[in-house]
Amino acid sequence: MRAGGYESRARAVRAGMVPQPQRGRGTRASQARKGSVLQPHRDTHALWHRFAIGGNVELRDNVATRHSRRARRGFTLIELLVVIAIIALLISVMLPALSAARTQGKSAVCASRLKQLGVGLLMYAHDYEGRMMPAAYTSNATVGTGAPIYWWGTNATAVVDHTKGFVWPYLQVPLDADGVMECPEQPWGSYQPQGAAQQVTSTYGYNGYYLSPAHTPGWSFAIGNRPWQQASTVRDPARVFAFADAVIDLGGSLPRNSALLDPPVLYQGFGWAPNGSPTTSFRHRNRTHAVHVDGHVDSYGAAQAIIGSERFQIGSVGDGGNGPHYVPDWRDW
Repeated sequence: MRAGGYESRARAVRAGMVPQPQRGRGTRASQARKGSVLQPHRDTHALWHRFAIGGNVELRDNVATRHSRRARRGFTLIELLVVIAIIALLISVMLPALSAARTQGKSAVCASRLKQLGVGLLMYAHDYEGRMMPAAYTSNATVGTGAPIYWWGTNATAVVDHTKGFVWPYLQVPLDADGVMECPEQPWGSYQPQGAAQQVTSTYGYNGYYLSPAHTPGWSFAIGNRPWQQASTVRDPARVFAFADAVIDLGGSLPRNSALLDPPVLYQGFGWAPNGSPTTSFRHRNRTHAVHVDGHVDSYGAAQAIIGSERFQIGSVGDGGNGPHYVPDWRDW
């Protein structure tokens, strides 16, 4: 037993766990008398732990290798599939919200552009003694031998000149594919352009049928004797449309743009008949935006309308009559 104790102590000394007595320094008692106090090893617990596992270097290396392999291990196939499924679920939840936000953004841009057109109309009326803007000048008395002038410009055989439009002095914006005259929900390429030049004109329609009857192309022969409205003579300007989203369905694969906002019923000289090709477009998720004569913008749903073209969502706001948004005094004609 004593020999075994010596062997254990010898292994501890070799492991550095027990300090070796120094020769020539005397006994513990003599060191204590000289003021020298023997201090325990500062890392005794760690050293005893190393001694307890027998100083087995191979065992320590195996443990470190396992930890290293675990740290370097990548995703398993199942873990990767779970992550992909979670990402796909999040995308499916977020896409409708993102789509709705994008639609709301386009609606806000459309309302802003209509507001600018409404401001241009009021500024025109201010400069012309309260008279509403004409939809177009087409007769020889107004344009001579030149090209017809519309509220947005001219449309000759080669090019559109927006600087000749009635609204130009007040907005001074070009007829770009993403300009003020175009609704972002009806971008260039989603409709067939009208006119000889086949270029951008406008996807907003002007209510010339009521505001300037004698200067509204296509209808002036039947309604030319009706009064040209002034800002002070418009009945219920807070409800009468000035400009609104507009296209027309002429039977093609795409709608055509329309710069005129035609009413749901048309005057025939002796009475009224339903309009077979209305122009009010409900392109904002079955809603249309309009700026009123008083300058404020509002939207109207298809539930409040008569839809004439289901495939392009084109119709007229109201129950089929012209009041109060198109021609408020139509029953007096």
